[in-house]
Amino acid sequence: MDREELLSKSVVVICGGWSDEREISLLSGEQCALALQEAGFARVDTLDPADDGFVSSLSSGGYDVAFVAMHGRYGEDGCIQGLLEVMRIPYTFSGVSASAAATEKEITKAIYAAAGIRAPRGIDVSAGCSLSDEQIDRVIGELGLPLFVKPAANGSSYGITRVTERSALNGAIALAGRGGGRVLIEECVEGTEITVPVIGNDEPRALPIVEIVTGSEFYDLKVKYEPSAMHHVIPARLEPGIYARAQEIAVRAHRALGCSGCSRSDFIVNAEGEPIILETNTIPGMTSESLLPDSARHGGIEFPELCRRFVEYALDRASR
Repeated sequence: MDREELLSKSVVVICGGWSDEREISLLSGEQCALALQEAGFARVDTLDPADDGFVSSLSSGGYDVAFVAMHGRYGEDGCIQGLLEVMRIPYTFSGVSASAAATEKEITKAIYAAAGIRAPRGIDVSAGCSLSDEQIDRVIGELGLPLFVKPAANGSSYGITRVTERSALNGAIALAGRGGGRVLIEECVEGTEITVPVIGNDEPRALPIVEIVTGSEFYDLKVKYEPSAMHHVIPARLEPGIYARAQEIAVRAHRALGCSGCSRSDFIVNAEGEPIILETNTIPGMTSESLLPDSARHGGIEFPELCRRFVEYALDRASR
């Protein structure tokens, strides 16, 4: 498809929804819509699934492609993708199965293991459980302190606690389990925090690695939405061999999960120089402060061009 034909397509940006990440999703959607307009698309609309009449507006809109900027539950877990599949509307980023697998952290870790990708050790428990003293001793004996407790399916650091004392473990499980589902208790890996964006379909490639400098215990909500210049070092300050290794693993994770369009894998590089993967995001943040657009910009891809490419990837995947 040539550029003129591509830009003649009508695009609907889907953002908002009902998850904890609604507000950042709305901001992502607003900025993506502006970028798509700047890229030259003939028609760009925005729809929020939480609004009355969303499905009828989507079905009657005559859209050629949907740009999914809906983070968290119902957006990043395969739900909105399933609706778009049924409605036969091409859409950006990963399909139903890859989205669902990447959202459920225990499933993700099993796929990582099968692909030879090292992740932190951890166990998952029911959201409503309260561990006995004996069980707490076993968890700490296996994973040590500090450790992280997080929802098995959520994003943007919602519900995550860095636990430094055994007495705080059950409270952290309760916090992580507020939304239902499973809770992941995971060893704390110390080192340099990095993230590696990957873009593309059949031939995905890694973008420049971002080193995250927080001044905090971990990359929490406050840090994530502060100005990127405060926390992003691009390219990451890693030895060339470690840098290349992290990019290779991110591409391997992207392929193993079956991702399309883009992904962003987060790592800790430990004291031995080994990149240990934490998670893979299938719909990364898309604001001016977000990691993937910042990385792409350093790699020579401005935001409007990046969004244009995502639409092109979506239509290419749908045409097969």
